Amino acid sequence: MKKLTYKFSSTSVDYYLTGGISHLKEIVDKDNTIIITDENVYNTHTKRFKNWNCIVLKPGEEFKIQSTVDSVIEELIEMEADRKTTLVGVGGGVITDITGYVASVYMRGLSFGFIPTSLLAMVDASIGGKNGIDVGVYKNMVGIIRQPKFILHDMVFLNSLPQNEWENGFAEIIKHAAIKDAAMFKELETKTLKHYQSRQTSICELVQRNTIIKTKVVQNDEFEKGERRLLNFGHTLGHALENQYELSHGQAVAIGMTYASVISQEITGFKEAERIANLISKYDLPTFADFDKQKVFEVLKMDKKREKKEMNYVLLEKIGKGIVKSIPLKQLEEIIQEL
Repeated sequence: MKKLTYKFSSTSVDYYLTGGISHLKEIVDKDNTIIITDENVYNTHTKRFKNWNCIVLKPGEEFKIQSTVDSVIEELIEMEADRKTTLVGVGGGVITDITGYVASVYMRGLSFGFIPTSLLAMVDASIGGKNGIDVGVYKNMVGIIRQPKFILHDMVFLNSLPQNEWENGFAEIIKHAAIKDAAMFKELETKTLKHYQSRQTSICELVQRNTIIKTKVVQNDEFEKGERRLLNFGHTLGHALENQYELSHGQAVAIGMTYASVISQEITGFKEAERIANLISKYDLPTFADFDKQKVFEVLKMDKKREKKEMNYVLLEKIGKGIVKSIPLKQLEEIIQEL
């Protein structure tokens, strides 16, 4: 099992990108480990959890809230988890977020690792140490940046992914290509979702490429003072839409990227908004949408990327080159009203 180690400000993270859950016992002490997963993953892959201590949660973004955290902590107390315990989140982005958050606050900090089971979690949610929960319609309003000890990939989990979860993951892959990798953007234009679903080598290579893109951005700017902000391309408007309109994360980000490309035309002179929309559409994700602009702006202005009366908005100069522009809220409100 090949291991890559990436150093961050105060720790390092081991990546096992060609492993599998069967190797977990080689990484952690089984007797002192508790797996946190959800009903969907647990029921589909029950045999893989045999002989492991497990906490099984209800699935879905609506459970990424404080009351779920409280219930997990109560279970940990009942299981007599202590500072030697390792938590392992096996699931999509909701599970990795909750696991990392609980591990960071229980007894002031336990060791934790992730086995992401969705494409979205493999290329995005499990990487970079952001762990948190939603508060009402505000996405990830409460949380912490703390790196896991390890990330272990098991591509077998992708075999049971529903179609909409594949589409969800490709929103983040398209995002990485748009902000950082023009060559990958071209590759995505020549291939299809079906191609990646039917060829294990292609999807493995694509997942690894995206994992490394995001990891290197986070290494350069772990606490989001500069370059890491680029990873929010499509997320500012996307997050404001996501919980209000009950969209999946990928759908919301896809719509957010479409409009960010249009806004880029106005602010940076970006000339390829149509190319962005076409690629998003090719991977069965939504582009332009009707929404209540004022209502969405009211949520958007509470986004964590706001600094006083300005919003750090991620735009494109060209495909493969994202930039962060500070836009006054008043101007941003006008731009959104005109979309």
